[in-house]
Amino acid sequence: MSCGQLVGVAVLIAGFVGSLWGVEKPNIVFIMADDLGYGDLGCFGSEHLKTPHVDALAKGGVKCSDFHSNGAVCSPTRAALMTGRYQQRSGITGVVTAANHRETGLALKERTLAELLKRYDYRTGLFGKWHLGYPAKYNPVHHGFDEYTGFVSGNVDYHRKIDQEGFADWWHQDQPAIEEGYVTDLISDKGVAFIRKNFEKPFCLILTHGAPHYPLQGRETPGFRVVGKSQPRQKAVDRKRIHAEMIEVMDEGIGKLVATLDELKIRRNTLVIFCSDNGPAGDGSSGGLRGRKGQIYEGGHRVPAIFNWPGTLEPSVNGQIMMTMDLFPTFLAMAGGEPGEAFDGLDILPLLKGGIQKREPVFWGIKSQTAVREGSWKLILSPKNKVELFNLDQDLAEKKDVSDSEPEVTNRLRNLAESWRAEMEKIPKKS
Repeated sequence: MSCGQLVGVAVLIAGFVGSLWGVEKPNIVFIMADDLGYGDLGCFGSEHLKTPHVDALAKGGVKCSDFHSNGAVCSPTRAALMTGRYQQRSGITGVVTAANHRETGLALKERTLAELLKRYDYRTGLFGKWHLGYPAKYNPVHHGFDEYTGFVSGNVDYHRKIDQEGFADWWHQDQPAIEEGYVTDLISDKGVAFIRKNFEKPFCLILTHGAPHYPLQGRETPGFRVVGKSQPRQKAVDRKRIHAEMIEVMDEGIGKLVATLDELKIRRNTLVIFCSDNGPAGDGSSGGLRGRKGQIYEGGHRVPAIFNWPGTLEPSVNGQIMMTMDLFPTFLAMAGGEPGEAFDGLDILPLLKGGIQKREPVFWGIKSQTAVREGSWKLILSPKNKVELFNLDQDLAEKKDVSDSEPEVTNRLRNLAESWRAEMEKIPKKS
């Protein structure tokens, strides 16, 4: 019997026992921003962005200073979220582009977090960006989600809901839909409606915002994309102001979600999580870190993350290494399951509660580069065998390569990076 089959059996047994004993299962609200950098929130050091609702979650919860997206671009991180494994294992190694990957998607044989949580009687909803397959057969409702409304491409016109290749891209379940409204507001409103509809049973709500990914559009910025035509260039806008508005509108919607949890008196039984899918693009801030979206340096994948669960998680700043792929096994453990060996990610709830757990090295594979992190050490292996080594405790900005002065560490981590890369290269790639 495979690891995946063993986990499935354990899930069924634990779910049955839990239902017999009447255990109250916690709700999960997971919110992911798109292209939000490490320095793009007030609680992470921004002096010009007003994010009071996310800041309040950070003040009353666990603010994670060493949380990382699995990828430095959109689709790989989302694949890791859905599977709890390195995205290379599911073949989503890069962006599932609207131009060249319209038949590609997360394989239906992949076991997703929604599918497993449903076995524990969770209601599952995803609203917003999918980016793991364009055809209807790859829609979230065919990966375990009871409800889905949103867009399946990398980005859409926030008013006209047209993707970058001129395709109308707004879906209700697995059917094309037409709906008026600003995308960020729609995503938040769908989340509120889902909570109101399902609050009497355990639920997992995932909101995947488009903000602040381009195009730069606020509530009053005109739509400009046209169906079936090559896309016109967006007219010049006040980039800094619109970028800030996009984040602040998202923050406003998060405030409405939390207020709904309070109103329905389920706040103390609900874990609320906020993070980003990768580092910042053009107008965002990496908060002093080296690198940005698409790069293997810290600015490409170290992202802001907050876990808020009143009465369960004490307010703190947590500096332990965590990854997007950790969320699936964490959610499963919250539901009463045993993650087992089928995951690359870990159940991080004990860490969020203040525990200490030794972690095996973690890896990133971004284009032709590989990085490995072991404690404070990070090694980057680039083409033509170029090696860089950084001690992040002493040099978080990755300014000083110490590979020559630390040959033992360099050789050990290089061997780890090469072995991991060789293992991942054996897996067929879909994008």
